[in-house]
Amino acid sequence: MKIRKYSLFPLAVSLGLSASTSFAQEAGETVERIQVTGSNIKRNDLEGAAPVQIIGREDIDRSGFANLQQLLETLPAAGTGTFSTQGNNQDSTANGGAAISLRGFGADATLVLINGRRVASSAFAEGIVNSFVDINNIPVAAIERIEILKDGASAVYGSDAVAGVVNVILRKNFEGTEVSLGHGGTTGPSYEETSFSLLWGTGDDDSNATVILDYFKNTALMRDEVGIYGTVYQPENGIDGRSSSGFPGTFIVDGVLTPDAACPEENIVNSTCRYDYGPAGAVLPVAERVGLMFQANQKLSEFAEGYMELSAQHNTSKAFGAATPLGRTAGLTVSADHPNNPYGSDVIINNYRTVDAGGRVWNIESDTLRLVAGVRGTINDWDYDVSAQKGRSKSLQTGGIGDGWIRVDYLQREIDAGNYNPFGGTYNNPDVVADISTSLVRQGESHMTSFNANIAGEAFTVADITVQMAAGAEYREEDAFDKPDEQFERGLIFGTEAISAQASRDITAAYVEFLVPFTDTFDVTLAGRYDDYSDFGSTTNPQVSISWRPLDNFSLRGSWGQGFRAPSLAQIGLGPSQDSPLVDDFYRCESDGVCEGERERSVIYTSDAVLDPEESTTWNVGMVWQITEAFDFTADVWSIKQDNKIDQNPVENIYAAECGNQDSIICQRFEPLSGETLGQIDKIYNVYVNLSSQEASGLDVTAGYVVDLVDLGTIKFGLDWSYIDSFKKDNLQYAGELNYPQHRGRLSVDWAYNDFGLTSIFKYIGEFESYQALSVMESSKATMVDSQTLVDVQGHYNLNDKTTLTIGVNNLFDTDPPFTDRGYGYVAETHSLRGQYAYGSVKYKF
Repeated sequence: MKIRKYSLFPLAVSLGLSASTSFAQEAGETVERIQVTGSNIKRNDLEGAAPVQIIGREDIDRSGFANLQQLLETLPAAGTGTFSTQGNNQDSTANGGAAISLRGFGADATLVLINGRRVASSAFAEGIVNSFVDINNIPVAAIERIEILKDGASAVYGSDAVAGVVNVILRKNFEGTEVSLGHGGTTGPSYEETSFSLLWGTGDDDSNATVILDYFKNTALMRDEVGIYGTVYQPENGIDGRSSSGFPGTFIVDGVLTPDAACPEENIVNSTCRYDYGPAGAVLPVAERVGLMFQANQKLSEFAEGYMELSAQHNTSKAFGAATPLGRTAGLTVSADHPNNPYGSDVIINNYRTVDAGGRVWNIESDTLRLVAGVRGTINDWDYDVSAQKGRSKSLQTGGIGDGWIRVDYLQREIDAGNYNPFGGTYNNPDVVADISTSLVRQGESHMTSFNANIAGEAFTVADITVQMAAGAEYREEDAFDKPDEQFERGLIFGTEAISAQASRDITAAYVEFLVPFTDTFDVTLAGRYDDYSDFGSTTNPQVSISWRPLDNFSLRGSWGQGFRAPSLAQIGLGPSQDSPLVDDFYRCESDGVCEGERERSVIYTSDAVLDPEESTTWNVGMVWQITEAFDFTADVWSIKQDNKIDQNPVENIYAAECGNQDSIICQRFEPLSGETLGQIDKIYNVYVNLSSQEASGLDVTAGYVVDLVDLGTIKFGLDWSYIDSFKKDNLQYAGELNYPQHRGRLSVDWAYNDFGLTSIFKYIGEFESYQALSVMESSKATMVDSQTLVDVQGHYNLNDKTTLTIGVNNLFDTDPPFTDRGYGYVAETHSLRGQYAYGSVKYKF
């Protein structure tokens, strides 16, 4: 079969296959069938009814990124909801992890596969309950290609494939040895990355064994190294996100809110001493990852081949935060007879930070294991595959003595003894600080065991129409637990999220798919899948896809399907858990003139409700046009609607409904101070239920163009553009607002001449508003975040047939993120602070 594949980063599309296949058939050639993500049926054409983007090995090498997180989060189709180690700090419940979110629907709506199979989810859920596959556990050196299906696919794969599928195909059947070493760093603040990989394989026509060793390490990029982007206090730019938990502190003296006399005047806002926690955090945390993969296959007979995959990954990382914040909830008091008490009466510590104990540090370790074994082959023209898989993800988050963690009962003891002085911004005796310090441990683990069997082949012929079919069955067991430190559960430590969850379940599924070629140019694919979950029941999801090629160089495609996302194990097994979102107490400001602005509030989550699966409907209509042998173009209009979405009741809504009442049991307040009608908020109780919806629509465009320069090589142009027309959550429009830019794009230019190659990549993120008012209690003072264009360049040279040298620069012009007057002055969820990054690598084959 004649296959012409354009490998143009960020897209690698095979757009000439429809025409090429027909030519091959006319010539009587044997056409190889291939299987692409989104279908269980092997086809003659990569460009089927579903939009699949392929990132090949060369594309990965030319991106300049040494880990999968960096590569995927810059794809135009990967929007808001992708989270990573960028900005990693105490605000994350999955520190050290990274995920991919297609279409902005969140990481839990994107299914991640390895070699077409599910993998165990991260032991720590992000955002308390959002389970995800940690892509930091997939080493880049082991990847042959990445297939991204930008369409719903629950009828084929089951749960989670709401917004799309990311299928990572690993390298295999390798012969020889390949060693690669890379190093790079930023040209501004000190930040470095080092990578090493070893690929070895041996085999023949009957068997093969491939081993991949991968190592990656990066240093930390701290916020105190990035200028104005490292602080939350920029009064000249209208930014004041300082915490009310300050150093010096704020006290309640004789019923009156009183800032410490040592607090500088510029830090006092509404009788509270504020604190800039920004410089203590990390933009990029230190991380180290090492992975080992082994793949092997052995021909057993003419009809059978045995295979196995074994992988192990060990990752370490650190997260950083400012010194422990202590609010009134900590219950700390200072007696009138304390030797350092300047007030002569009993004092309640209302806001304080133990800065003398140092900033908080989280040490994160994660270990994953994955084993797949199976038999595949062909009998009487029917392909079959029977396999078993075992997967485990284990995470450990610790903080040791000296990592900034203190126990409030120890602190109260030392205050009562007169040994600890909380007044005057005092740095206390190190021995006393050691006596109030503690260590903590959070543990998590998830497991998955699965058994799969499927067949595919020509099912029957009706009126000269040969119908192809694929069918299969799957059984899967899943379990997970996340246990916080018991000191946190007892209310003895503050300043970190406490997630408590434990659940297990089993799933039985069966699926079938038919490909009906009504003519040589028109075919219909029908798919359906039945899933039965032990915790919520069963669901059936259909899908229909159509492909029509009226011309050899032009085809139309379309699909419609229903999908679902099962409640995560963290959601169905959620115990009392806590995080600290920012909430502005408008009611207290209006009634008592105590205007604190946005500050962290303790929100306690439980999930007593019986959760149902989320439901979705997707459709896609597109065209593929091979204009000439050198020029191809695709366009797809898409729509996703997700209902019954599991979510927390928005804290803003709870606040509006409950927090105007001093006696509310949902929004609990302390007793009002003298002259007040409403006391400070102590804690807010919340739940996760099926309550929300989100829907989006947009347009994707890709194009490729090849220019033959005759004696000067070739130039390849590649375009990948994504436009979001609408993105609504519960009927609120987000497109163009709140970190949802409507336009994202990439343009790549690749020049190859003999042994030399030069690649330039232009990445574009459109403008958007920085803020979205979520309730009638909020007023939106949005600012427009400007668009951004980044330029990456890379050159590579084949020194000989064994050695390749590569040098490059990401963010060539050292472009800063667009400035906004919120947060740190930029939108961390959308833009990067890594700055100009220069790198080099050498690859040697022998």
